[in-house]
Amino acid sequence: MKVTSNHIAKSIGILLGGILLFFLLSKLIHFRIDLTEEKRYSLHAATEEVLSQLTEPVHVEIMLVGEDMPGGMRRLQRSVEETVRTFNAYSPEKITYSYFDPLSLPPDEQEELILQLADYGINPTNLYVNQTGGQQTKLIFPGVLVYNEEYEAGALILKGEKGMSQDQTLNQSIENLEFELSNAIRKLNTRNAGAIAMLIGHDEMQEDEGYGIVEALDGDFEIFKVPLEQARTVEDLINFETIFIQGPRQSYTERDVFLLDQYVMHGGNLIVLSDGVAVDVEQAGGEGTLAMPYDNGLENLLFKYGVRINKDLIQDLNFGYFPVMGGDFGNLAQMIQLPWPFYIQASRMASHPITKGLDVVYFRFASTMDTVLAPGIKKTPLIFSSDYTRVMQAPARVAFSDMEQEPNVNLYNQKNLPLVYLLEGEFTSLYKNRFLPEGFSKDGFKESGSGKVVVISDGEVFQSQTDPQSGAPLSLGDDPFNQVVFANKLFLRNLVQYLQNPEGLIASRTRTFQIRPLDKVKVAQQKTFWQGVNVLVPVILLLICGGLISANRVRKYSRKN
Repeated sequence: MKVTSNHIAKSIGILLGGILLFFLLSKLIHFRIDLTEEKRYSLHAATEEVLSQLTEPVHVEIMLVGEDMPGGMRRLQRSVEETVRTFNAYSPEKITYSYFDPLSLPPDEQEELILQLADYGINPTNLYVNQTGGQQTKLIFPGVLVYNEEYEAGALILKGEKGMSQDQTLNQSIENLEFELSNAIRKLNTRNAGAIAMLIGHDEMQEDEGYGIVEALDGDFEIFKVPLEQARTVEDLINFETIFIQGPRQSYTERDVFLLDQYVMHGGNLIVLSDGVAVDVEQAGGEGTLAMPYDNGLENLLFKYGVRINKDLIQDLNFGYFPVMGGDFGNLAQMIQLPWPFYIQASRMASHPITKGLDVVYFRFASTMDTVLAPGIKKTPLIFSSDYTRVMQAPARVAFSDMEQEPNVNLYNQKNLPLVYLLEGEFTSLYKNRFLPEGFSKDGFKESGSGKVVVISDGEVFQSQTDPQSGAPLSLGDDPFNQVVFANKLFLRNLVQYLQNPEGLIASRTRTFQIRPLDKVKVAQQKTFWQGVNVLVPVILLLICGGLISANRVRKYSRKN
């Protein structure tokens, strides 16, 4: 009896010692094994770097709440929790989460918070839920707030391209969770990541004087308006992460082009928003006006880099609206929304970190683009027109009266025309084997270099529209006539972040998770079989194990007897 008691005590001691040893090792050695095919519980290297730089705890408030949400929304909700827990496992500081419903606040505080959330791009969404009395609508806020003791940031987590099914939208939102959350955490630790220049002096940014870019990127970058004529050498430009050229109406000189060329050769990022034709939409009433081709002096530079903006206009049946006076109603002037095919609601996106999951981007008077031979340059189209597109060669008639009739669909026989090109690789200077402009010498001249160039065939895509009542500029993407918030701001942010660091956080947007829906026919046919397997197999296995253990004990002790 004493031997048996010692044996039991020894076994318990070994068990407790093993548990203690395992506990101590878990505190000293941290590891995770991700056995999923798509590495759902692994993080991109850039995300791990952001988390490793945390110096204080971070809290995440999840605003996607509700007991009666559909299964897809609950799946997204759980995915946010899992992502936060994964972040916490990799972070040296604690990352916690909680749930918060903005609608639980008093009405006056609700309004203030909703305006604050709108600044982060988190707008309320109507959700249809099934209840006992039938389908009802529920207002949800599909976003998160991330904060530490000093700063706060927000992120919208429900995103998808127009035309996607609900399952595809939810799946893409889950794929982008790592980027959205890590980007919000990055904003807490990093202020003003670099400097951006908006060139002035060539009649650029006519509509909003650069407000759209400043409002969209403020807080992440230092933004300067730079007169190019004051730059003496390329060294005056290379400290800027990115240079914007927005719809110039005056021609760039040979000296200006040389400075821009050398900026790219020194590894700079150049974003060119250029119209192929000039249109005065204020003259489109009555007999209308003509869109005339014009040159801004950048044509040879872009051609050398591999892209040409054509002298034409695109019309698209996936169009926006333009307000025109439609006559009087009594003593009041009547404003009507006229279908305007020159304004394109572009929803066809490339599967690229910049545009993946991006909603509709709004273009106004865009032109077509062609690619030309440029050795060493990778040309990636990012955004396209719809399947029903028409091209009008300049000079092209632009008149409101032409839109009074229903468009002839047969004329819109082109599709998926590129509106944005990303150029990457080893660029060759426009001035290689040529005389340099007056005032410049061969000292320091670079014949080639590895930069990045983005060409957009619309000079206004990053310009804010104005409030028709107050005349004040609106947030980039807000359209007062379509009553829609387009994704121009998000496109701009993704674009700048990619140019700054293509292998950084933006690269995590390339993750893909497979949708594996159940085969409904097989479910119906094999339902009873699998229910039986799930119920009976565990019981049978337990009986077999119990029988083997019992037989082993009988055999063991019967021999001793």
